[in-house]
Amino acid sequence: MEFTMIETGIFSVIPPFIAIVLALVTKEVYSSLFIGLLSGTLIYAFAGGGSIFSAFSATFDMMFTKIADNAYMIIFLALLWAVVVLVSKSGGSEAYGRWAEKRLKNKRSAAFATSFLGILIFIDDGFNCLTVGTVMRPITDRLHISREKLAYIIDATAAPVCIIAPVSSWAVAVASEVSRTDGFHVFLSTIPYNLYALFTIAMVFLISFTGKDFGPMKQAELQAMDAAAQEEADSTPQSKGRVFDLVLPILVLIICAILGMAYVGGFFRGVSFSEAIGANPTAGLTLGAFAGLVTAMLLYLPRKLMKPKEFIESIVSGIGSIVPPMLILILSWSLGGVCRQLIGTGEFISGFVSTTNLPLGLLPVLIFIIAALMSFSMGTSWGTFGMLIPIVTMICSAEGAGAYLVPALGATLAGSVYGDHCSPISDTTILASTGSQCKHIRHVETQLPYATLVAVICGVCYLIAGFTLTPWISIGVGIVLLVACVLILNRFDLLDKFRKKRAADSQ
Repeated sequence: MEFTMIETGIFSVIPPFIAIVLALVTKEVYSSLFIGLLSGTLIYAFAGGGSIFSAFSATFDMMFTKIADNAYMIIFLALLWAVVVLVSKSGGSEAYGRWAEKRLKNKRSAAFATSFLGILIFIDDGFNCLTVGTVMRPITDRLHISREKLAYIIDATAAPVCIIAPVSSWAVAVASEVSRTDGFHVFLSTIPYNLYALFTIAMVFLISFTGKDFGPMKQAELQAMDAAAQEEADSTPQSKGRVFDLVLPILVLIICAILGMAYVGGFFRGVSFSEAIGANPTAGLTLGAFAGLVTAMLLYLPRKLMKPKEFIESIVSGIGSIVPPMLILILSWSLGGVCRQLIGTGEFISGFVSTTNLPLGLLPVLIFIIAALMSFSMGTSWGTFGMLIPIVTMICSAEGAGAYLVPALGATLAGSVYGDHCSPISDTTILASTGSQCKHIRHVETQLPYATLVAVICGVCYLIAGFTLTPWISIGVGIVLLVACVLILNRFDLLDKFRKKRAADSQ
């Protein structure tokens, strides 16, 4: 379905602003997204001389288009969640939790294991979120790591890892956006300048190692410990499931997903592996999820871990459980489509970059801020760097500005990932909360201070990089600032002090 974009200027930032503010204030995502979506189509309709009826029509036309564009993602999520429910019903998750509990003795080791697994699955961020959540949630639950903490670790090792991994769908997308024959080489050159990705990964391991949480995340961790103290001993009989009842279907799913992406992208017909996995990743992921489902069937039914009727009911239950987060995804896709395709949100913000006449040394930090605002408001990092990279390339093609191309592109990717990382309408944020089975708004609230701390440090470091034209000084300064800030914020947590004062006053 074709849409004609109408540039609406500053009005184009109103829909995402409404959706985000309403979601954070009301703690209710569905109506917030729909109101934001409807406000966007109303602006579009009235700017084009249409009526309220044409606004309603545009709303559902956009939803239809986004469902069609993302049909493979919908099928993949349905199949994957069917596998998740099956491995749980078989007793595989319970057995795996008991096995891992003997080896991962404390919260630190479980957090490290989750972080390392998130880094290992770097092919696709959405696949990362759901797979790591499925594998690690039984362990983190047993060791009383909060679902909010699990969601943060998953989210922080998804897009930030994919954006610096040379073999991923993200690398292909970025390289294809650079209007040069050596696009992949330019992408590799941006990795040291992608400070948000590097510092976020460092933040995850720092928090995992020290346990120095702060803000809403600290509260979530304390609540998880309080809940653990109140739990009664589990006297239910153990299931007949074994560890391989979880490991084998997930392992087959991962291997077949990678092979599926390679097959769909034409790897077996001569296309390079990096290009193949970026061609149509969700189609390949769907093949992998189906392979995992078939593996579960062959593993469970002959051993009578469940009856055929129970097997089918588990599949239906799994598909049903993904409907609420899927609705959030559809609404966020539609809102992003309205912003990008109808009212020109990205063009309005990116136009500000191209018309700004500031010293070139400020270019990286300025682009980082603009990319973050765009990505946060539209809920997409790919859409953001897709619009900004051509503009940045054009700016840096001017005489005397060539040396700023790689730092500016690194800042573009970093800002795009930051905005996407903490936006409540981002599909990665939604999938991270889904994979960890954490309430979506709680994930956003607890993650935002961590992500924003890293972003502020990145802003300081991009100022340094812009004038030194080297990433290494910025990386060193950033790591020192990160460690210092985490220790200070944990020690002088104002929110924690406020809670203690309120508890004392109530006694």
